[in-house]
Amino acid sequence: VQLQASGGGLVQPGGSLRLSCAASGRSFSSYVMGWFRQAPGREREFVAAITMSRGSTTYAEPVKGRFTISRDDAKHAVYLQMDGLKSEDTAVYYCVQDGPVYAANYYNPGGWRFWGQGTQVTVSS
Repeated sequence: VQLQASGGGLVQPGGSLRLSCAASGRSFSSYVMGWFRQAPGREREFVAAITMSRGSTTYAEPVKGRFTISRDDAKHAVYLQMDGLKSEDTAVYYCVQDGPVYAANYYNPGGWRFWGQGTQVTVSS
């Protein structure tokens, strides 16, 4: 499995970005997909996840109401629409695949099997 994230960049506070993640391999629709991020000097933190089938979503508190995760199983892709960006959203964002069964465990990085290479998001004026 390979995960290729893209769409990062420099944006002003209040702006928007849309991250994309293309996944190789079979059975994409069978996996929980998600996003983590890591800011300089900080541990990786969970951002959002989306289940297979009905596509139930879970968000970390700092991004609720501002970020939206979605998936397109036909394209083997997952997206993260980020609106109302703040300076504290600055981080490297990682696409992840094959997450825990229970949403309560999404926050543990060790519970995710596959990781992409990351894409840098910088929010600054």
